[in-house]
Amino acid sequence: MGSVIIVAPAVLAAGYLLGRLRPWHWLGNWASDQIRCAGPWAHGGLGRQAAVVLAHVVTAPRTSWRIMRAPATETRAPTPVRDLDWVANRTHHDKGGTA
Repeated sequence: MGSVIIVAPAVLAAGYLLGRLRPWHWLGNWASDQIRCAGPWAHGGLGRQAAVVLAHVVTAPRTSWRIMRAPATETRAPTPVRDLDWVANRTHHDKGGTA
């Protein structure tokens, strides 16, 4: 009986603090931001990628499922075509003109 008197307020205080700090929400926002900006998390190594994907799947399962079902898109910019006669093909604007 004595331990219930000590444990109950500690559990209530921990629940209150978790509700105020919202670590679940922070984790979800962090994972979403990392996935949305593909630069640093993609170069962070396999461990970091696994942690980000796992955090996103756990905190936002519906969004993760929608992302996994979507077809892959080509994100590379098209390769520029080299114009061998670029001097002759310049426009007035390319030469520094304003009109």
